[in-house]
Amino acid sequence: MYNWRKMNQEQRDDLLKLRKSQEAPWHSPLHIQGDKTRFHITSACYEHKNIIGFSTERISEFEYALQECLRENSIELYAWAVLPNHYHVLLKTADILSLLKKISQLHGRKSFYWNGEEKSRGRRVWCNALETAIKSDRHFWATVNYIHHNPVKHGHADKWTGWPYSSAGTYLKSVGREQALKNWREYDISEMGEDWD
Repeated sequence: MYNWRKMNQEQRDDLLKLRKSQEAPWHSPLHIQGDKTRFHITSACYEHKNIIGFSTERISEFEYALQECLRENSIELYAWAVLPNHYHVLLKTADILSLLKKISQLHGRKSFYWNGEEKSRGRRVWCNALETAIKSDRHFWATVNYIHHNPVKHGHADKWTGWPYSSAGTYLKSVGREQALKNWREYDISEMGEDWD
């Protein structure tokens, strides 16, 4: 569904027909159910507008609120990065659907507050959060690299540690520079996020 704006009307109609026939949500991702416990969750501001990035205070406050929500409703928070128009988290949870509901509630509270602050009542702030189940340890470590590299990818920092709204600094302290470099070389991210970030 992330390619929706790139599709012509016929392609959109075909995709909606397929999603309806599969009883999948029409305009949002199908959420994963099953035994998976480690997930990469990403959510973006509607139309990738810099709503989180309205001010550095807002990014910082949202980073804190997001971490608090995730720590209260998951087993472990491994990595995160909050950018001006989207965020990524890597975590472990026993109940992804319940966690996504808590994230949706956080989004709702922040939307209400931010729209009031900007005198933009009724503005849509968020796209639905999208979760990807972690398939292997290789996928896990590549996702850690991807999340920490995301501010660099989007031009917000020259290096991982240059972006203050992520777990990169904590990660480097916990594993050490040598191990972080080894992980960076070993777990390739070159094809991650091409269609959805």
